[in-house]
Amino acid sequence: MNAMQEMLKRENVQLVDSCEGWQDAIRVAVQPLVDGGYVKPEYIDGVIENARKFGPYFVLAPDLALIHARPEQGVIKRQLAVTVLRRGVEFKAGEPCRLLVTLAAEDPNSHIDVMRVLATMFANPDSVERVCNAKTADEVYDLFVNPPKA
Repeated sequence: MNAMQEMLKRENVQLVDSCEGWQDAIRVAVQPLVDGGYVKPEYIDGVIENARKFGPYFVLAPDLALIHARPEQGVIKRQLAVTVLRRGVEFKAGEPCRLLVTLAAEDPNSHIDVMRVLATMFANPDSVERVCNAKTADEVYDLFVNPPKA
């Protein structure tokens, strides 16, 4: 089992048509981790509070956000969730974001291997586009656990 298979369960991948603004997008993106018992509901509030305080620090590239907060803000167990928004949401004015990867990390180190996989995967902008254009959640999941070779 690779690092991504260990950190991303299929039930935490979702396709969503649209959200009512960035705060709703965070709620939708984090909810699978709440439902699965990986984070407490207050983790959602932590992400929103941090974004208000520090700005949208989690937007890493065009169309890509790595939604996360500090472990002490409600992480129970490490896990990822992936949300593809068909109609992107603006965390930064004029820059819609369609791919939200939500990270629940228990500590500073246990998720490093999966972060390497994500960094390699998203170093190629085509990877983001491929995920955003996937037809099903199963296809999105497969693109994460078996990323195409560059």
